Amino acid sequence: MAVPEENLRTEEIQLNMGPQHPSTHGVYRALLALDGEKVVGVENIIGYLHRGIEKLAEARTYTQVIPYTDRLDYLAGMLNNLGYVQTVEKLMGVEVPERAEYLRVIMAELSRLASHMIMVASMALDLSGWTAWFPPFRERERILDLFEMTCGSRLTVSYMRIGGVAADIPPEFLPALESFLNDLPQMIAEMNGLITGNEIFKARCQGVGKMDLETALAYGVTGPNLRACGLPFDLRKAKPYGIYNRFDFDIPTLNNGDSYDRFVIRLLEMEQSARIIRQAMEQLPEGPVQAKVPRVIKPPRGEVYHQIEGAKGILGFYLVSDGGSRPYRLHIHSPSFVNLGALPQIAAGGIIQDFVVDIASIDIVLGEVDR
Repeated sequence: MAVPEENLRTEEIQLNMGPQHPSTHGVYRALLALDGEKVVGVENIIGYLHRGIEKLAEARTYTQVIPYTDRLDYLAGMLNNLGYVQTVEKLMGVEVPERAEYLRVIMAELSRLASHMIMVASMALDLSGWTAWFPPFRERERILDLFEMTCGSRLTVSYMRIGGVAADIPPEFLPALESFLNDLPQMIAEMNGLITGNEIFKARCQGVGKMDLETALAYGVTGPNLRACGLPFDLRKAKPYGIYNRFDFDIPTLNNGDSYDRFVIRLLEMEQSARIIRQAMEQLPEGPVQAKVPRVIKPPRGEVYHQIEGAKGILGFYLVSDGGSRPYRLHIHSPSFVNLGALPQIAAGGIIQDFVVDIASIDIVLGEVDR
């Protein structure tokens, strides 16, 4: 006998996703409140990867902090290095040699490319797109080869130094980089052929996890996720640091602010990073790669904040010096932490299957969430 609908009793259930879930991109736990398959609430639970980097920095010299920055967004170590050393240089008033500035730009943009490749590959994989996982990882390996031949490490690079870079590039670097850049458009075309125009992928992502511009700004979202909402804001243009004001490049934007746009915007940004690298290669001067700085770094007493355009948004370092050889205080503003804060708003009202898409599309790395 059928039961009248008004007599049915329903209640929300809570479901843990993570902390060791393959779709949470690290040790992250989401406590989902579900009404059937509909997500009605999300609680971010973080801290599983907490290593106390900010506190550890207080017991290290300024140079010894550099390897710790590799472990923040470990998919874009060069960018973390860059943000930190520029912060110390800003406090000390250090002038970096021209060749080192150009090498920094090349490495930073390669790091951005590698990070975006991980994102587009992982998002495809999270939606069971196994084939599309391979082209970005194949090309990313070539970037890691370039890092290895320069600094001996592929992931935790520790390449930047206060006042320059650790070493000059070897003779085989530029030919290998030229070859990589020549092949990059083919990889992007492969991803567009396999994924961007794929009907299943579009059905899973378009209109899913939408975030309008007002919401993005309210949460402080930056980087590709903000540009996917239509705002052409990029620190490399808005407030250039280093020598970024010397390069000609565009800021791609999209307007829907959904998971699909957050995927596509990264493919578009890869093309712009390649443009910057080519210009840096053409303009690369000869000369030293390290300024003359004291062996023991002792910035003057004071405080400074410096920020760069990281792979996932604005990456900032707030540094306080008491005039000694170790930071008195170091605080890190990480884009993944901010972007994760917007996830409950993005996911609310969707279905549980879409939550996997939502996480993949905001591109978080827990290393810089749990600092």
